Amino acid sequence: MEFRVLGPVGAWRGDAEVALDGAKQRTVLAALLLAEGRTVPDTRLCELLWGERPPATFAAQLYNYVSRLRKYLGAEVDIVRQWSGYQLRIGAAQLDLDEFERLAETGREALRDGRYAEAAERLHAALSLWRGPALSNVTEHFAAAETHRMAELRMAVLESRIEADLRLGRHVRLVPEITQLVAEHPLHEGLRGHLMTALLHCDRQADALAVYHEGRRVLADELGVDPGPLLAEAYQSILADPPAPAVVAEPSWHGVRPAMLPPGVGDFAGREEELSGLLRVLTAEPTDRPPVAVVTGMAGVGKSTLALHAAHLTRGAFPDGQLYADLGRASGNAVEPYDVLGWFLRSLGHAEAAIPKGLDERVRLYRSQLAGRRLLVMLDGTADYAQVCPLLPGDPGCQVIVTSRLRMPELAGATSIEVGTLDRRQALALLGRIIGAQRIAEEADAAERIVELCGRLSLGVRVAGSRLLARPHWSLGYLADRLADERYRLDELRLGSMDVRERLDSSYHQLADLGQLALRRLALLRTPAFPSWCTAEVLGVSRHAGEEVGEHLVDARLLEIVESDGGRRQRFRFHDLVRVFAREKADQADRVLVAGAGALSAVGS
Repeated sequence: MEFRVLGPVGAWRGDAEVALDGAKQRTVLAALLLAEGRTVPDTRLCELLWGERPPATFAAQLYNYVSRLRKYLGAEVDIVRQWSGYQLRIGAAQLDLDEFERLAETGREALRDGRYAEAAERLHAALSLWRGPALSNVTEHFAAAETHRMAELRMAVLESRIEADLRLGRHVRLVPEITQLVAEHPLHEGLRGHLMTALLHCDRQADALAVYHEGRRVLADELGVDPGPLLAEAYQSILADPPAPAVVAEPSWHGVRPAMLPPGVGDFAGREEELSGLLRVLTAEPTDRPPVAVVTGMAGVGKSTLALHAAHLTRGAFPDGQLYADLGRASGNAVEPYDVLGWFLRSLGHAEAAIPKGLDERVRLYRSQLAGRRLLVMLDGTADYAQVCPLLPGDPGCQVIVTSRLRMPELAGATSIEVGTLDRRQALALLGRIIGAQRIAEEADAAERIVELCGRLSLGVRVAGSRLLARPHWSLGYLADRLADERYRLDELRLGSMDVRERLDSSYHQLADLGQLALRRLALLRTPAFPSWCTAEVLGVSRHAGEEVGEHLVDARLLEIVESDGGRRQRFRFHDLVRVFAREKADQADRVLVAGAGALSAVGS
């Protein structure tokens, strides 16, 4: 059993959440958990539940809350009556706060010892346990007593994590994050000092000084005090000794020819037009900048397969080798450019001791190393422009392939190659390459049903074909019947590391909370396509706000535009598998909406 307080309070048995009654029962549970095995007196519980005016029946109600908690939690934990209070003994159960504090302590220890990569890893892991504001579903009395302390716990770890990232040279990626934090906590001098450091190492000395002066003004206006010694010292150090830009000597070529491309697929089929466009970019004559191709499309559509196929076909055009990095978007765990540059430099023959510790220095060494060379760089599963920018070569003799669900408009001059779902012929050809043309010919109608039920999504067709290959005793008609039931379709489209639901889930978790809510509610509309204003209606927000959320869903490739008159009036639709996925999410998180699905259908008509 696992207990969670770093977000909504709850108890989980395996993957299933234990049903609890409401805010007061969750308050009792959270109070006992935070007591760390100590007895919590009835008077304290009463105060946390009702404040200064408890009901006359508070003793009976408290007994009832505890009794029902015992029933729900079962024999795995023990709630013991001790004198005039209660004690919770969790035994082998886990509490997310305990794991947070363990990771935070080991991270801080690594930071003190100068093991910055380990520190960043532990502190990032600790903060990932937070699922929103702590204790977010308890009584207002308990929230007033505890949430400030919990927020301070998180902020202290967040500061340490930022320090570790700064030590690793991740200044470019940190600037937007710390800027937002300073806006939310303008009186926090530690955060402001970190922002000044990050800006300074991004060659933005004037901006760093402006951050200091803004902080001095805020402190004077709000508290009537001057900046503390740490902030003042940071300011004086900028004025007295601004850092000179690091100069990396032109390195000699180590003679290493990296070949980092993963194997291509042997059953590649279709994509003639997209492949032709990509090959044109990769074989183009050098100009004044490295040619960049951005292969973009929804999750599971086959971007990486196409890019890898083109990369292997053009290996001969890059005599100095190929660099490859999976940047983690498919799994939802974005990789830092700092780490990728380390991989690349080691692959280019640099010893660990010769690789710079700062991000800017790594970028300069990497680009210097590629100068005058003909290399192909493939950046797979890119999350955003900030992640890919430090990894772009500076030499026009190098070519770059970027795969991403985003269109990357910041990459000026890049060629965008849109990858959509397969057409009927291509989908059947892919299925035939996997299971053999003979089986397709024997059950042609069933084969067409399978590719349509897979939404002609490349990954879906590939999983279906692989399952038929693994089970030669299955007929195509049998698999088509299994896929026909929407309740289990995504379960059927999973085999080993190939999992359609997992790929869609990574896109879903990149959305803001409002985008996730919109996706779940729009999936309940009983219409193939719907106008853009429906987003505002199902969220209960303004038309403008709804349109922004809709555009974000389109950008994330979770909605498709089927009709547009230049942006003023648009109609959206779901890919079939995205709709199935979103309805699953609605069933899990918004069960109350299921009863209202009929009312929502009228909105989309």
